[in-house]
Amino acid sequence: MLNSNKEIPFRYDIVGSFLRPDSLKKARSAFANGRISKEELTTIEDQEIIDLIEKQKAAGLHAVTDGEFRRRWWHLDFIAGLNGITVYDFQTTAFGITTEAQGSYVSGPLSFSNDHPFLDHFRFTQKHASPTLAKQTIPGPNMIFLDSLILSKQYNEQPIYDSLELFKKDLITTYQDAIQAFYNAGCRYLQLDDTSWGGLFDDRFREMIKTNGLDADQLLEDFQEVTEKALANKPDDLAVTFHFCKGNFQSHWLYNGSYEKIAKNLFSIKAFDGFFLEYDDERSGGFEPLKELKDQRIVLGLVTTKHGHLEDISDIKIRINEASKFIPLDQICLSPQCGFASTHEGNHLTEAEQWEKIELVKTIAEAIWQDA
Repeated sequence: MLNSNKEIPFRYDIVGSFLRPDSLKKARSAFANGRISKEELTTIEDQEIIDLIEKQKAAGLHAVTDGEFRRRWWHLDFIAGLNGITVYDFQTTAFGITTEAQGSYVSGPLSFSNDHPFLDHFRFTQKHASPTLAKQTIPGPNMIFLDSLILSKQYNEQPIYDSLELFKKDLITTYQDAIQAFYNAGCRYLQLDDTSWGGLFDDRFREMIKTNGLDADQLLEDFQEVTEKALANKPDDLAVTFHFCKGNFQSHWLYNGSYEKIAKNLFSIKAFDGFFLEYDDERSGGFEPLKELKDQRIVLGLVTTKHGHLEDISDIKIRINEASKFIPLDQICLSPQCGFASTHEGNHLTEAEQWEKIELVKTIAEAIWQDA
């Protein structure tokens, strides 16, 4: 049930994922090794999600998530449930560590399936969250555009679409159908997590895009078009936000560069109610790009999830004041810079430190905004 006295995104909000408890990690390992059934794993997931929802309520959050407890990855589990996608295993060093990973590529015509497992996952979360609002997070469409098509070796060796325009058409329809399906399931707060925009300002990725025969500046226009059209049929009472960080894999990051190159295009997407942006370290750059923001809210990710060290309240207030030089304070909100566990391994902090971060965000927001 939507709290009509609060505007989305909230003055203090969350990105979505939480550290997996040990019992869930052990259960997932046992399932992978064939020691427990899928049904047994689901039962454990269910109970841990119910417990997490209660903890989020106790923390005073205005909207709660399932912590992404059923996911291996923040993005691939959703993408893998779409028609026309193949997922594969590989080893990566992209985040500065050598680790097992998974990727995806477009292997057939893209479409949304109305029996996508995330729909039932949301219904479960909403049932146990009520009367608190349940927030659903899914990867944005350009994650598929960049990773599963443009930069995909498998796709480029065996392309499915005769043109990018035909692919974009199916990608847009897929997300229009997904958004409507979540709405029909009762979702009223949807967040698109889309780190692919970082590839448009990171010099290394811009070169990779060029090597694949495309221009990053043109892709910026394409990314905006795809996102705008994906949201074109959004119901009026569905709040949709956008979250971006520069990578969050076991506390490691991926992209370098300034928001300046993408700000105008990104902030021009009027269907978004707000934007969550990473601002937890010097790599985030300054607040100048916020001048491109229209009338939506900006959620400053000033509290890091990469480590457990607790930020100083006065330092965060100073940074919010700095941001208010470029965007009115009334449009600013506060959150952690990302989720606490974009993958099931989680970031390098404890559960206690995780909840201290949440409490810090709430405390600061309530000290600054009367409507927090």
